Amino acid sequence: MQNFKFIDGTVTSPLGFTAQGVCASVKPSNTKKRDLALICCEKQCTAAAVYTKNLVKSSAIEITKKHLANGVAQAVIVNSGNANTCNANGIEIAERMCLIAAETLGIDPNDVIVASTGVIGQPLPIEPVLKGAAMMKGRLSKDGGTNAAEAIMTTDTIKKEIAAEMIIGGKKVTVGGIAKGSGMIHINMGTMLSFVTTDAAISAPMLDEALREAVEDSYNMVSVDGDTSTNDTLAIMASGLAGNKMITEKDSDYTAFVNGLTAALKELAKKLAADGEGATKLLVCTVDGAKSKKDAVTVSKSIICSSLLKAAMFGADANWGRVLCAIGYSGADVDIKKVDVSFKSDKGLIVVCKQGSGVDFSEEKAREILLENEIYILVSLNDGCGSAEAYGCDLTYDYVKINGDYRT
Repeated sequence: MQNFKFIDGTVTSPLGFTAQGVCASVKPSNTKKRDLALICCEKQCTAAAVYTKNLVKSSAIEITKKHLANGVAQAVIVNSGNANTCNANGIEIAERMCLIAAETLGIDPNDVIVASTGVIGQPLPIEPVLKGAAMMKGRLSKDGGTNAAEAIMTTDTIKKEIAAEMIIGGKKVTVGGIAKGSGMIHINMGTMLSFVTTDAAISAPMLDEALREAVEDSYNMVSVDGDTSTNDTLAIMASGLAGNKMITEKDSDYTAFVNGLTAALKELAKKLAADGEGATKLLVCTVDGAKSKKDAVTVSKSIICSSLLKAAMFGADANWGRVLCAIGYSGADVDIKKVDVSFKSDKGLIVVCKQGSGVDFSEEKAREILLENEIYILVSLNDGCGSAEAYGCDLTYDYVKINGDYRT
């Protein structure tokens, strides 16, 4: 039975957390977009994070890893507009950002998570960070979560935030989160920035385990363009203020927490995919009947990553052969002669392939279905009980336009 519900909220919804975001002019001075955010808890939290698997990493990741080695954090400082990656003074700048946050909030700099996102290889000046932190001093609030969500955006067209409640040990536990990501997003860890908070009482080792479990079925199933970023960081802080019995083992309370966290991250994952650079449609690929979950994951990822399939979805072309093609080269253990494929949206459902072969269907009805902005690609492998769901978007002319002059 579902033990959680989504609520109207953001990263500040759990007990103990406040946030703010301002325009500090990290981005070009001719923009008034927010570009520096602070998130803080009134007390030290248990904390955990996962990061990009790209060998090229932002200096912020190195510092955050060091600060989270003890499983404790109290705040996040993050800028957009500059990745602080491949810079000779990157470590120094990341450390300065933590010190600035600590002085602004009155906490230990070792309890600060730092992150950056934006253009790679350009020096990050510290002056805008000092300016922005001064603007936010004393202004963090429960209402500031949305401003923080806006401040971490780069090519995103919408802010991405979520909140959910669940009951654990008779206590109401809340999870809140924000995320950014529109391009350079590909399956690995999650290829974006995301900051999640909760008031659950949970030990650092169990929080780390829960985060890694939740990521596998959410952010790890998102792809926009096949590029894995250099700055990916997903961090979570748990204040413990909900008052539930401390979760220290993988019991029923742990399972309830993981389920709620996974649900929240899945919703953020869909928001990331739907807001892919230049995208007009969210693509959700569900695969069932696989010999194993691993095979289902492999197939769903292969389909959602296919440039040809993504282009067909942009054109509302029911080119189901591209789905089978992606299954065929996925490397999964699949009997292609058992595969069924359907397309679904709010306009209905249409079967386009049965047992690996095409069937008669109305091209007009298929086009009507595929013109919607949320498309489900339903694949049944009919060979077992494994299932998975992956998230992506269509490939449009605007993707090339956006990335043709991203730096300049």
